[in-house]
Amino acid sequence: MNNKIPSASLSHYGYLEDRTPVSQVTMTNSHGVTVKVISYGGIITDVFTPDKNGEYANIVLGMDNIEAYESSNPYYGAIIGRYGNRIANGRFKLNGVEYQLAKNNGENHLHGGLNGFDRKNWQLAPFTTENSAGVTLTLISPDGDQGYPGQLEMTVTYVLTNNNSLEMSFSATTDKATIVNMTQHSYFNLAGSGSILGHELMIPAKSITPVDEGLIPTGELMAVADTPFDFNTAKAMGADIEASHQQLEYGKGYDHNYVLKPEVNDELIVAAKVSEPQSGRTLTVLTDEPAIQFYSGNFMDGTTSRNGKPFGFRTGFCLEPQHYPDSPNQPNFPSTTLLP
Repeated sequence: MNNKIPSASLSHYGYLEDRTPVSQVTMTNSHGVTVKVISYGGIITDVFTPDKNGEYANIVLGMDNIEAYESSNPYYGAIIGRYGNRIANGRFKLNGVEYQLAKNNGENHLHGGLNGFDRKNWQLAPFTTENSAGVTLTLISPDGDQGYPGQLEMTVTYVLTNNNSLEMSFSATTDKATIVNMTQHSYFNLAGSGSILGHELMIPAKSITPVDEGLIPTGELMAVADTPFDFNTAKAMGADIEASHQQLEYGKGYDHNYVLKPEVNDELIVAAKVSEPQSGRTLTVLTDEPAIQFYSGNFMDGTTSRNGKPFGFRTGFCLEPQHYPDSPNQPNFPSTTLLP
């Protein structure tokens, strides 16, 4: 152990096209693990951790500079909202009123729309405690933003502890009934580069919410037992990814919502565990959300890069704790309505 004091420092990162300044907070714990966050999208740009030999590498995907983040949109490392995942036809009804959101994913609404929380410039306030380094992010989303009702005031906190955990908390208040389903969209590669298919994954879920061709939930639950979707016992992400299964065809791989809890409560549970045999790095995801999206990087095509190295097919994976996709249109799914 290095016995360093945790630190959180604020610096200038760049300018958006409209000349809005973007800042960055660098958090480092006592072991030298470092997490970098920028105000644009609340994006986690870097997570430097040691492997089994003590060699540090960045285990999240990101871009070279603010111009790259602003001009392309793979959601690398971003805060997602107001509504993570998909809403069918970009439409939902709340208290008898129908709302139309942007259609930015074919006929559907995805990850908060064309100008979601991943494209807003948040306020950053770094802080430290004896055992952690952190940053508080705040944003106000006006009534009607992207079609959503109500002015929403959000606070997101990232805390890097001396136990090598990155704790995230999300809170929001509204002045009129709205829907909220926020998450964090980091793409991980515990080896630091290359394919993710050798990563071993465990998700303690008995079912997923199956989808149609447009990746919208059908409203049913599908048991994972005896299917390629069963990760109750850890296995390589690539073990069954090419299996013949309609859900894998629709998602072009894994891009599915795993049901973690029968009912919504505040209990923090293990949602996923990942280990990468070569590096010896492990990642455990805990959440109080009822579900988690596992995405195996199926739409990655080498068009984005960092340091001149393109991010190819399935070189990053996402584990996004969340409420179910399309919940506002699925009466049997847990509610995502937020009241004043």
